[in-house]
Amino acid sequence: MPDWVDAAADDFIRRLPAEIKINSILLPLIKRGKNPDIPRIVRDESRKMLAAVPKGSQLVVLDVLGRSVTTMKLSAMLDTWLQQGQDVSIVIGGPDGVSDELLSQAPIKLSLSALTFPHPLVRVILLEQIYRAWSILNNHPYHRA
Repeated sequence: MPDWVDAAADDFIRRLPAEIKINSILLPLIKRGKNPDIPRIVRDESRKMLAAVPKGSQLVVLDVLGRSVTTMKLSAMLDTWLQQGQDVSIVIGGPDGVSDELLSQAPIKLSLSALTFPHPLVRVILLEQIYRAWSILNNHPYHRA
């Protein structure tokens, strides 16, 4: 990832309180050659992602066809997750998406937007939205909508 992605991501992670611990697991993409077998690459990357999800964690996958939620709805979801005290793993797929196998394992599939974002930016947007959701729950002035 470019330095600006790590800097922005770290900034939002630092702003969050101790009860919201973010553990980013960045998996390397499978190299795409001249004539890549995209279905195989997506399958193999998805299996690596699934293997990285801690046992007992609530699995949430970002997917272009996932359910669109507002920031207020994400805030309500965050509140539920905090009340349940269960770890949540949010998977951001590779540039070619995730496999149907991975999607079938995820009870929650979300879409960040109908727009297409550059892959590195998705991590920053997601962390910003988690911070914003927390700020709503805690009447913090960051959220001004």
